[in-house]
Formats: sequence, C-alpha cells, structure tokens
Amino acid sequence: MRPAYDNAVRPARFWHHGRVSARRALIVIPTYNEIENIVPLARDVLAQDASLEVLVVDDASPDGTGQAVREAGQAEPRLRLLARSGRLGLGSAYLAGFRYGLDHGYDWIATMDGDGSHAPRFLPALLAAAAEADLAIGSRYVPGGGIQNWPAHRRALSAFANFYTRTLLGLSVRDCTSGYRIYGRHVLEQVDPFGVRSSGYSFLEEMLDRVVCGGFRVVEVPILFQDRSRGTSKISQREIYRAAWHVAVTALARLRKPSARGGGG
Repeated sequence: MRPAYDNAVRPARFWHHGRVSARRALIVIPTYNEIENIVPLARDVLAQDASLEVLVVDDASPDGTGQAVREAGQAEPRLRLLARSGRLGLGSAYLAGFRYGLDHGYDWIATMDGDGSHAPRFLPALLAAAAEADLAIGSRYVPGGGIQNWPAHRRALSAFANFYTRTLLGLSVRDCTSGYRIYGRHVLEQVDPFGVRSSGYSFLEEMLDRVVCGGFRVVEVPILFQDRSRGTSKISQREIYRAAWHVAVTALARLRKPSARGGGG
C-alpha cells in the first residue's frame, strides 16, 4: 500500500515549460454573489495555461454573477457556466462540478474558492503535485504556506477546526479544510463522492476522509491564503457548528467500520 501522505512535491511528468500536455484539467469554482470577483479570477486561472478550463457553478446569485460569467464566456470558450436553480449548498456545487468533469473526460478536477482567496498562481505547483499523487491540496499549514489579512479570531478558528478534524478522523494532513484541491479522476471514480452526506463546508473533510480511507496518496502544496478584498464571506456560525457535528458523525461511522481505512495517516 502506498503511503497516504507525502509533503515532498516532485516534478510532474506532464507539466513542461509552463504548459500542460494533452491531459485535461477542469477548475470548478462554486459561486454565490461573487460578481465583483469571479470574472477577473477566472481570467487569471485561464492565464496560467492554455489547456486549463473553468466551470463556474452558480447558485442563482441575485447579484448577477451567473450572467457576468455567461457574457464573459462568449469571448472565452474555456470558461463555462453551470447555472443552478437556487442556493443548493457548497457540497452539492462541488458534486455538480465533479459530475460535469467526469462526464466530459477530464483527467484532473480541481476546486477553488470564487472570492479570490485562492491565488491562481499556485495552480502550476498543484498540477505538478497532482501528476505524481492522487490528491493535491493547497495548504496553509505546511512550511511555506500561510494566511494573509485574517484577524486573530479567524486564524484561531481555522487552526482549531483543523486540529479537531485531524484528531477525530485520525488524519495527518495539516490543512483538512482547504478547498483548493486537485483530484485525479481515478480517485473520484473510486471514492463515490456522490455518497457524501454533507452539503456544506464539512463536505471537504468527508471527501478527504474517503480519499485517505481508499489508500490514495495525498500531497500538500504550500499556498498563501488571503482574505477576500471584495464582497462578504458566506460561512455562518451555524455552518461552523454543522461542520463540527458532521466531522463527529463521520468519526463515529469510522469506528463502526475499522477495516475500511486504507494506508497511513
């Protein structure tokens, strides 16, 4: 069984001179009221390499986010919009992106925030890591990573959430709550993401747990996370409590099936 974790990022076989080979990567960006951020962000993502494509999954944003993406996509064929009928949740937006990516034959499916906190300049390193592993995570909590422009209480909350998740689920990944990730399609085909119970932010922890229990190799790539400069955060105190509860439920389910866990951690 391969080790589940390895923070050493080796050069990718498919990343040459700043260009991706014929293998295809889809960047999934869920949005709700991100009209100030999404089009510049999508353009920055696409500028990283001519082979990358972006799918914005918009939950009927009343501020016109979806329409802005639709209009920008008329001039940029690599930018696509998946418009949904209402605010259906972050986890379900990820799943919609996974389904699109799997159905359309992408080799890697990535997720990132739509508020600009995940800088596209880290995508080349994440893609290089994903080519040598099964899941690459943009991590704030490995050497070289960090957080910019967050107040002390948000830093403390994030640190505790990761400690809590690592402890209850027995994980070695330092940044369990990062949404900046690249999954190999083979991983999504095997871990059944469509069976994940959570539709909120705890979707990230349960997906990571499934990947680790499947024995897949996870690498963490250092990123600098920066607080949004425009718009407002969508996470509420209620969502934080729900995420904590869901992690506890996932841990209890693990205890009932101890043989399900894959390699290391």
